[in-house]
Amino acid sequence: MQPLYKSCYPLDTRCYEEYALTEDILMEHASMGMANYIKQNFKEQSTVLIVCGVGNNGADSIVLARLLQGFYDVKLYIPFGVRSVMAKIQLERVQTLDIKFVDEVEEADVIVDAIFGAGLSRELDEKTRKLIVELEALKGFKIACDIPTGIDIDGNPLPMALFVDVTITMGALKEALYSDMAKDFVGEIICVDLGLSHAKYIEGFETDTYLLDESDMKLPTRNWSKSTHKGSFGHLAVIAGEKEGAGILTASASLRFGVGLVTMVGEIDTPLPLAIMQDTNLPYNTAAIAFGMGFGKDFENEIVDDILDSKVPIILDADIFHSETILEFLEQNDREIVLTPHPKEFVALWNMTVETPINIALLQANRFDKVREFCEFFPNVTILLKGANMIIAQDNRFFVNPHGSSKLSKGGSGDVLSGLIGGLLAQGKSALDSAIHGSLAMTAGAKAYRGSSYGMLPTDLIEEIGKLEKNSRTV
Repeated sequence: MQPLYKSCYPLDTRCYEEYALTEDILMEHASMGMANYIKQNFKEQSTVLIVCGVGNNGADSIVLARLLQGFYDVKLYIPFGVRSVMAKIQLERVQTLDIKFVDEVEEADVIVDAIFGAGLSRELDEKTRKLIVELEALKGFKIACDIPTGIDIDGNPLPMALFVDVTITMGALKEALYSDMAKDFVGEIICVDLGLSHAKYIEGFETDTYLLDESDMKLPTRNWSKSTHKGSFGHLAVIAGEKEGAGILTASASLRFGVGLVTMVGEIDTPLPLAIMQDTNLPYNTAAIAFGMGFGKDFENEIVDDILDSKVPIILDADIFHSETILEFLEQNDREIVLTPHPKEFVALWNMTVETPINIALLQANRFDKVREFCEFFPNVTILLKGANMIIAQDNRFFVNPHGSSKLSKGGSGDVLSGLIGGLLAQGKSALDSAIHGSLAMTAGAKAYRGSSYGMLPTDLIEEIGKLEKNSRTV
């Protein structure tokens, strides 16, 4: 688990004021981090095109040119000149060396983008847009210095950005790198130190947002007692609706993820897997409820009243986000509640509960901010906003799962996620832990799938999740 920051400027400033480090020292270490990556991954005398901006991001890359000189065939392109004090100093230094300056974009084995850094706050001008198009046409391996040019502090392209293979960011990880809008642009993300250990660099700067590592996943491993029975691992009630398949996937996933008993509640025509029970009422020993997936629009019936009257933990998904019935759940401050909307469902939920309306475009451009605002209104619930990078939040705690892939972009994946979370709730895990570890299990299962990129079915995902404990032992 790694901390995420909106901006690292306060951390840099503390380096100057408390540790007597200078911009120059931080710049040398930032550039050394990039140089080390290139030296580890590309053979000597490869061609390296470095494209510099006018400010300190460009200055970092000028230092990089100096560090690579003699090892690589370096070409330095400074299309707009330099303006910052440090950029001018670094340019003066590099001009004492035998480095080739070029007047236009040239093909190279490695292309380093250092035009604009993380502080971009205005739309790119026409010249910069043209430059991005020229760079994207090159076949070389592309590396962004700190953040791809065109991505702003909220992670949005302004209005376009450069697609890169790797982003080497400085000091600490930034939220902007993990927005849904930035995911396709940033490539692999690597963080390098700035003259201090990472722990020292972030010391004293608290954050409420953390990036989840794959190693953070905790499986519901049954190693705490040998004297157990099915009731020891909870009973999940999955409320069946008009699309019965959704509930069956949820029930199947929860069984695969360790819950002891699962009952589909409702009138069901579809034959159920043998391990899934069926009832028309909530079982007396229900430990958690999964509700909303495939339910439809009829929320005015007796089973809904029974669910509201129950105080057991609950995961709410899908159709319920379009019904005002959800307002009654949100008022239950004494209940463990997990909400798992995708963006369209979140917008519907928001517009029912918050006075200032939003649409999907506004949400996607401000995912972190909107989830934070929602949690201010409803600190008692845990919310998992689905997307390329899932955001999981409760009150003032926020987590990002960046490990999803397009394999999951298929109907039924969300129902599987509901089953994983519901299964953990039934086994006694907290709402927040259930959402975190259920999401990590889903992305780990998708990663483990060895079939075609387009071929994974929800049932395949469930099968892979059942192997996660075995796979983790063999790593």
